[in-house]
Amino acid sequence: MQRFNFLLIIGLIILLTSCSKEVKKESIIIEKKLGSQAIEAFNEGKKALEEGDSLFAAKKFNEVEILFPQSDLAPRSLLMAAYAYYFQDYYQDAVAELQRFLRVYPLHENIDYAYYLLAISYYEQIVDEKKDLQSIINAKENFDIVVKKFPDTDYALDAKFKIGLINDILASKEMYIGRYYFQKKKWIAAINRFRKVIDEYDTTIYAEEALHRLVEVYYKIGLVEEAEKYAILLGYNYQSSVWYEKTYSVFDKNYEISKNNKISRNKKKTGKILKKFKSLFE
Repeated sequence: MQRFNFLLIIGLIILLTSCSKEVKKESIIIEKKLGSQAIEAFNEGKKALEEGDSLFAAKKFNEVEILFPQSDLAPRSLLMAAYAYYFQDYYQDAVAELQRFLRVYPLHENIDYAYYLLAISYYEQIVDEKKDLQSIINAKENFDIVVKKFPDTDYALDAKFKIGLINDILASKEMYIGRYYFQKKKWIAAINRFRKVIDEYDTTIYAEEALHRLVEVYYKIGLVEEAEKYAILLGYNYQSSVWYEKTYSVFDKNYEISKNNKISRNKKKTGKILKKFKSLFE
């Protein structure tokens, strides 16, 4: 009886060992099969993208990332899906994919590209600075991340350029609102808008006009010393500009009158020259 029990145990061990080997072998086969399926789906996505079928490409890349999350191709596929959506102008879908990438793969080697593509996806949604403020802010925030975290990349170089353009847009918005308040004689509100341009967007093309508008506002409300302060600042930085001439005329009305008379005389003189020139062909 003991011998029978011993043989039974030995037989059970052999059976279990045999089953274990079969399961392990089957597991390896399945892993290889899944790996080849992931590669196949990824290549299908690449081919579709090259042929211009971006939406199908995104679908195949999503398939790789969702069905084979443990694959090395999963994070790459997620990035490729985001690019495919971006390429097709499906910016919101691209943003959703990229946000998921940053959440799931925060230490991936291509994290710099993910932030850059996210910023560009927001940037491309800017149509009107008066309406698309959130897209402008999101784009700038992500471009700032690219510049600060990855300063030595090509992405950072382009991000700096895009930030300059965004600052122009934001300054334009502030100037638009400031002019509106100026026309409505809401002086404090106008001053706040023009000051914001000087304080936050002083490298933009609107800085000169903002200084001039501050001169105008302060002069109109009787704060001449404040007006002179901004006039000096404008003269020091932009003495040859049109806005400096306008500012000068705020303090010297005779300058504006004499300038207008000079322009009028030049127009008359030009008119005579044109008439004389025309007579040569009559």
